[in-house]
Amino acid sequence: MNIKLLFSGAAALCLIAGAGLALTSVSVAQDANALRSAESFKSIADEQARSVALFEEAGKVIQHPRCVNCHPAADQPLQGMNMHLHQPPVFRGDGGMGLVGMQCNTCHGAENIKVVGQSDTLKSIPGNPAWHLAPIEMAWEGKSLGKICEQLKDRKRNGDMTMEEMVEHMAHDDLVGWGWKPGDGREPVPGTQEEFGKLIRAWVDTGALCPKV
Repeated sequence: MNIKLLFSGAAALCLIAGAGLALTSVSVAQDANALRSAESFKSIADEQARSVALFEEAGKVIQHPRCVNCHPAADQPLQGMNMHLHQPPVFRGDGGMGLVGMQCNTCHGAENIKVVGQSDTLKSIPGNPAWHLAPIEMAWEGKSLGKICEQLKDRKRNGDMTMEEMVEHMAHDDLVGWGWKPGDGREPVPGTQEEFGKLIRAWVDTGALCPKV
């Protein structure tokens, strides 16, 4: 349902926050917004090389700003394709939910909210029932794909997930899935969650090898 927000109090802060996440254009080259299928990597005979190649393809999603923005290296989330600091200033707080008085759900509801008639760049405010920052030990910002890969396999830094739980998380978690449906005015991550999940599944099944960089 379309709504109009007035620039007053918390509503103004929400609009500012949304503007930081919005894009003026969501036109993306077709190849940049696609994922190769897991099946297409079967032509790589060497299983170790195939495992690395599968994860590098999944890395198009993992290292996309839609994902890294919620896996920052510090205590402030990032916004937009240029990954600037969240505006208004907010901080991690307990459980990644923000500080008292400015928690995530002050502005972010259970679903994306379309915004009408306020700004050419602000089309919607993102939302999800589980909206929050990833724990600091799960930070991806500034790390190479190889480092993120090793992190995803380390239960001390991946939310204490087994690799089977990691596959399930990547393939079916609704907050992960938000990356493919980020609301009007935002570029989604490449491919689909189903395709991404199959890449992670195939990566695990081939030994979960990591890129060296």
